[in-house]
Amino acid sequence: MDWKLEVVVIPVSDIDRSIAFYTDQLGFKLDHDVKVGPNRRIVQLTPPGSGCSIVLGTGQSMPPGSLHGLQLTVNDVRAARAELLKRQMDVGEIQVLGGASARPAAPEENLNHVGFLFFKDPDGNSWAIQEINSRP
Repeated sequence: MDWKLEVVVIPVSDIDRSIAFYTDQLGFKLDHDVKVGPNRRIVQLTPPGSGCSIVLGTGQSMPPGSLHGLQLTVNDVRAARAELLKRQMDVGEIQVLGGASARPAAPEENLNHVGFLFFKDPDGNSWAIQEINSRP
């Protein structure tokens, strides 16, 4: 039996601002935006190539900005950073995680499994992007 993670709810304060961030800056696809009551919308977005989507939520049990540790994977973190910068995204430098502490990545360093980018959405929910271009 397969157990697949399908949706993660992201607590946000402003649905429209978050839609713009996740579509325009991150390139997620807007799957649907449905009003289900006078004060409730269901907005689902999916990262390119992902089997798992996010749902933007207001009025959740989690306050906006309280979700941390969300992670995306890409096969080339340098190309991902370049694309996000082109989309005017505020992302840090590529970090290598491993050993005693994080350090900046060297220009030609193999980043498979150890290269990461970090960013936050407009509410402060934090994300990581990890390079994985092969698996053992």
